[in-house]
Amino acid sequence: MEQKTSIYETIELCLLAGKVMLQSGAETYRVEDTMVRIATAFGLSESHSYVTPTVIMFSTSGEQPAKLIRIEERTTDLNKIAEVNAISRQIASGELSARDAKTLLLKAESAPFGYKLPVQILAAALTSACFLIMFGGTWPDFPAAFIAGGAGLAASVWLHRIVQVKFFAEFSAALLVGLLALLFIWGGFGYEFDRIAVGSVMPLVPGLLITNAIRDLMAGHLVSGISKGADACLTAFAIGAGIAVALIFFH
Repeated sequence: MEQKTSIYETIELCLLAGKVMLQSGAETYRVEDTMVRIATAFGLSESHSYVTPTVIMFSTSGEQPAKLIRIEERTTDLNKIAEVNAISRQIASGELSARDAKTLLLKAESAPFGYKLPVQILAAALTSACFLIMFGGTWPDFPAAFIAGGAGLAASVWLHRIVQVKFFAEFSAALLVGLLALLFIWGGFGYEFDRIAVGSVMPLVPGLLITNAIRDLMAGHLVSGISKGADACLTAFAIGAGIAVALIFFH
């Protein structure tokens, strides 16, 4: 009876670690490798894991049934990924018991995002303005890109919370960025629409998703790589469509 309980606790621990990592934007192969390492540390050397962007499946042997959990929300939180990696290394070195590791993982899962929303908006605004300069823009357009980039990220975060339709938030945020850029041009506060618009949408671009898609494909995880690539392409299309609509109907 103790052995079954130990196996059950190990499976739950592996699934919890994989869930936290996948929800935080980790690569598929990293999630699978972490789960297998944790299972091996607790004596389950014959475990197998299968991870996609929306599902985690884990099995210890032919005698135990495979368990599955569904991932519905995904974001980017590299701090949580680093925390789970640190916990898995402590487990592998024998420094943590299953119970203590589960407590730390639950704490990491429930922890809020490392930066509050005002800080994220300020960072997005500054990033947008800097991208404007990097793309060959002029300093007089710096304030316009600063305001439009911050407003775009704020709109994206707010819409993600109230609308469950995928890609709608990115489209609407890009549309807002395009409208603000046009408004600045009309009001004489900006001069180059293309530089302002391109710089301001950069915080919305799914850069980490594109990187993970390529890394998963290179690691042989074709299903995850293709699905993440499609997700990134659709997000990029939504951003481009938002700017295009602003140009077509309001220019």
